[in-house]
Amino acid sequence: MVASRSHTLYVGVTSNMEQRIWQHRNKEYEGVSARYNCNRLVCFEQYSNAGTAIAREKELKGWRRARKIELIAISNPTWVDLSEGWGQPINSTAAPSLGSG
Repeated sequence: MVASRSHTLYVGVTSNMEQRIWQHRNKEYEGVSARYNCNRLVCFEQYSNAGTAIAREKELKGWRRARKIELIAISNPTWVDLSEGWGQPINSTAAPSLGSG
C-alpha cells in the first residue's frame, strides 16, 4: 500500500517494488495515486506466487478504509515511508572501508 501525506491509500500489486515506487513518485501513470500524491510505501506483503498476490490485492481493495488503516498500524504505526532513500546514490564516504588489514 502506498499513501499520500494526508493518508489517501492506494493498493496495488507488482513484481518489482522499487520500480513501481519510482513510478508512483514520478507520476508515470495517471490515476488515483498520481492525483492524490500516493507515493509513500507504508505497508507491503510478499508472495512467491503471482496468483496469490493478485487475490490478496483484490481482498484488500474490498476492505473498508478503517480495516486497511488497522493493517498499517500493526507494522508501521507512524506511517513512515518504508522506501525512503530507494533510488538515491549511496554515500560512499559513509561506508566502512573493506581494505586489507
